[in-house]
Amino acid sequence: MPTEIENINPSVYGKIKERLVTANEENESVVDPFDKREIFDLIRNINDPEHPLTLEELHVVQEELISISDKQNSVHINFTPTIPHCSMATLIGLSIRVKLLRSLPPRFKVTVEITPGTHASEFAVNKQLADKERVAAALENKHLAEVINQCISAKG
Repeated sequence: MPTEIENINPSVYGKIKERLVTANEENESVVDPFDKREIFDLIRNINDPEHPLTLEELHVVQEELISISDKQNSVHINFTPTIPHCSMATLIGLSIRVKLLRSLPPRFKVTVEITPGTHASEFAVNKQLADKERVAAALENKHLAEVINQCISAKG
């Protein structure tokens, strides 16, 4: 990992309001399909690996870049790195993927990709993130797993 910050002064955006949770959503006996907002709420507070900001605050993740089909058991996330040559793109994608894999029922197929046209190595990063064996091998690396766990842990 680089020792110096690549994007020293990123644009910072406001956070959207927390959604109100209804009584039916808290009632475990009511069937409640997953929606875009629920997925967004799972990933919005992932910490950026370079800055003391969340992926939401940097507009790396946005609700409108999420698609979900509860019936087809699929979630697709596009994320937008803050700069076109961001060396942290794979780490950010892994963090999103791991957070969703740990949070969602195993029936979901999770796809995480860079928003088309926003990164110089978009194809290579997407290929790495789609390769289950590469993802599993990355998570076996103790240092990398620690960094991912720091990214997905709640700020305290």
